[in-house]
Amino acid sequence: MKPNTLAVFNSNDIYPISGDSTMPFQQHRDILYLSGVDQEESMLVLFPNASNPNQREVLFLKETSELIAIWEGEKLTKEAAFETSGIKTVYWLNQFDTVFNQLMSEAEGIYFNTNEHLRANTEVQTREDRFIEKYKAIYPAHQVHKSAPILHALRSVKEQTEIDLIEHACGITKKGVQRVLDFLKPGVWEYELEAEISHEFLRNRSKGFAYTPIIASGKNACVLHYIENNMQCKDGDVILMDFGAEYANYASDLTRSFPVNGRYTDRQRAVYNAVLHVKKEAEKLLVPGTLIPEYHKEVGKIMEAELVKLKLIDATDIKNQNPDWPAYKKYFMHGTSHFIGLDTHDSGLYHKPIEAGMVFTCEPGIYIPAENLGIRLEDDLVVQAKGAPKNLMATIPIEAEEIEDIMNS
Repeated sequence: MKPNTLAVFNSNDIYPISGDSTMPFQQHRDILYLSGVDQEESMLVLFPNASNPNQREVLFLKETSELIAIWEGEKLTKEAAFETSGIKTVYWLNQFDTVFNQLMSEAEGIYFNTNEHLRANTEVQTREDRFIEKYKAIYPAHQVHKSAPILHALRSVKEQTEIDLIEHACGITKKGVQRVLDFLKPGVWEYELEAEISHEFLRNRSKGFAYTPIIASGKNACVLHYIENNMQCKDGDVILMDFGAEYANYASDLTRSFPVNGRYTDRQRAVYNAVLHVKKEAEKLLVPGTLIPEYHKEVGKIMEAELVKLKLIDATDIKNQNPDWPAYKKYFMHGTSHFIGLDTHDSGLYHKPIEAGMVFTCEPGIYIPAENLGIRLEDDLVVQAKGAPKNLMATIPIEAEEIEDIMNS
């Protein structure tokens, strides 16, 4: 932060559905990351240069009461907030304007927490948006700065505690995989598989899926974000399942592609092994110093060679390809890796070199609509200071032979 500036972070709203119905509360990941407070109507102010040391970290909470405890459940008291966050100075939210005015009279600038995620695309005005609009007008003479680049840099490199939580989420995800391998057979429905996974997650103290699961059999696997999960699994099809457990607000993200009847056909196995080869080679590139755009280009070259072997593209396709949309993109049209952490597509600096402690997915895929076949394989990996990344899903079956052995045992 620049000298004599402060930063403000808001919780998310509780979003309405209709009538008096609301969606379950999900805390804004930045205030959660900085304070550990997982409660609506919370605000965090950071002012490192405040003249009063007690006002350098200030937390504002909705005032609780016995009535609120009866109707909504217990909310954080000031004492509990200190235990959760380590922040000593805690005010009730109705004191915010008075305290904030005192702080702003001393500060020269303010950091606003705008959403600058590369994939962000929402028309909903958030609590953060309303705050920025209001207080820009109240304090027009203050310099305005962005907190997003700082938070993206902080959140992209994980502390060991964070890695441990992601690994625990991966362990719960493994149990979901084991459950579906026992359950999967011709005739079951995609939603039945989703239900099996959901039950396994909840019984292992996960709040559930870290993101909307993709349970896509046959031709559905060629739809990258298929989420209907309402078709029957047919004999001879491969089912692509992209899901991950949440644990303590941290996400895991896995994809596996299983034969519905327990055996891959020769063609399915060839495509499967091609994807697995690309994944293994891509993982070797997730090392410190690698630039992510260059990483994706290198993975594209590896995929191109595999698609030639599968006779999906040929030398002529490659010779005549559009450099901005290479021939391999017909069958592998998405990226290979993204940051993962508090968000499934976590905050991170994609234009900076990879560093040790970053956690990425690795998820190549080949999608062939003409063959009703889509195969994607995905694990979560921690970049190490030296050598290959640590695979947090290394014990989850991925080799075709191992999968067949389990399904037919």
